[in-house]
Amino acid sequence: MSDIEIAQAATMKPINDIGASLGIDVEHLEAYGKYKAKVNLKYLTALPERKDSKLILVTAISPTPAGEGKTTTTVGLGDALRYIGKSAMIALREPSLGPVFGMKGGAAGGGYAQVVPMEDINLHFTGDFNAIALANNLLAALIDNHIHHGNELAIDIRRVTWKRVMDMNDRALREIIQSIGGVGNGYPRSDGFDIVVASEIMAIFCLATSIEDLKEKIGKIVVGYKRDKTPVLASELNAQGAMTVILKDAFQPNLVQTLENTPAFIHGGPFANIAHGCNSVVATTSAMKLADYVVTEAGFGADLGAEKFIDIKCRKSGLR
Repeated sequence: MSDIEIAQAATMKPINDIGASLGIDVEHLEAYGKYKAKVNLKYLTALPERKDSKLILVTAISPTPAGEGKTTTTVGLGDALRYIGKSAMIALREPSLGPVFGMKGGAAGGGYAQVVPMEDINLHFTGDFNAIALANNLLAALIDNHIHHGNELAIDIRRVTWKRVMDMNDRALREIIQSIGGVGNGYPRSDGFDIVVASEIMAIFCLATSIEDLKEKIGKIVVGYKRDKTPVLASELNAQGAMTVILKDAFQPNLVQTLENTPAFIHGGPFANIAHGCNSVVATTSAMKLADYVVTEAGFGADLGAEKFIDIKCRKSGLR
């Protein structure tokens, strides 16, 4: 059987039951259908620490071009720990639609070591990536709007570094000229699109420890440079509040399950070649409050994702 046939034949438990297996009451779950839910962030924040909880990182010495192995191993190890009676769950990144529709394909594991509902996870899931794209593109719009309406900050349009994003591979949009078509459309300049997982918003989203921390980090984003070559921050455009509001629901971790009904947080998804390649700090730290063993992964090989996991994610979040 193919991966998708195995996933579609799975007997999933209602997400309320998966939450109950972790001690989460239904009132703290915001369901997206029968088999997906977001877990209330205030509830997770209030949970006591488990001092003996173990965090297990799955990495690779020589990952293949298609990236097979780490997610499948992570899911399999989490299932195995549950099978022998351990309190365990897994924490993974959300797939990007670019690779899903490209050479790599989906990122929900393989064979009998998958997270489900697989099609939902690989496609729009709970809308987190859309929220991140909207927050990113709101900032882009605010930059051009500020320039159009007088440019009080003296932003040098030749040195705007903030790009727009979309969650799809489209080489035609990598480098563009924007704002053409007349005076009302702003000042023409060079621009371009990145993929959502390459956005600095995605990296910040996955390193922030709270909504307040998220807002503060967004305010420190450098979006370009002024004519005197000093940096322009998102906070100078007063963008951080509106951007954080867009992200407030997305910032809550997503709860799903494996084929063996092991609980799984899938949240955030920065690439390891342009960011730190790990799921959100909020998901990982929350999982460690809910289970004795948390199995996670980091992108690409040990010399990239694993090093960034240790040097960036652990240092920034205090994970040990």
